[in-house]
Amino acid sequence: MVAHRYSQEDFKTPAEYLEAERKAETKSEYINGRIYAMALRNRAHNTISLNVVVSLNAQLRSKWFELFAWNMRIKVSETGLYTYPDVFVVCEPLHFEDEQEDTLLNPAVIFEIVAPATEAYDRGEKFAHYRRRQSLTDYIVIAQDQMRIEHFHRQENGDWLLHVVEQPDEILTLASINCQLVVSEVYERVTLPEVPAPPLTQ
Repeated sequence: MVAHRYSQEDFKTPAEYLEAERKAETKSEYINGRIYAMALRNRAHNTISLNVVVSLNAQLRSKWFELFAWNMRIKVSETGLYTYPDVFVVCEPLHFEDEQEDTLLNPAVIFEIVAPATEAYDRGEKFAHYRRRQSLTDYIVIAQDQMRIEHFHRQENGDWLLHVVEQPDEILTLASINCQLVVSEVYERVTLPEVPAPPLTQ
């Protein structure tokens, strides 16, 4: 989920951000001294998030991983970004920033559900922050307006390999956490816009 570019006038320290954020009724990102209000989720976004959580939760039982969604914050220590991924998985032991246990430092797999207005940020600037976190092995971008899932997987040499699944019967395999997602199940109960048919050629 991408933050709207609405920022506070005054520069804030990370400590000031966390103090305000822990009292706030709405969530915000923080980077480079600025606070950005986060966009609200629509129905499709919420449904896709739930579908991913339900599937992963069943598969991660009795494994050394913990699943988080929506309200748990992470910090990318290398760049100072604080944000709320839509869904993410952490390999135990969990590393928190402080005793409040509301800011995790070691995400292993992150999912972001994107709309046309936010996908450039999630694929570009936000991913640039995420991939600096050495604990991260997989980054998954799920479109909410079309059946398309992009899976970025970190290779042993540090490069990222992209694999795309777009068909209902295709399976997204996450070897790092030993889980699979069926594309049709990710988009279950989601009404996608109709794609216009190509014009007939003369």
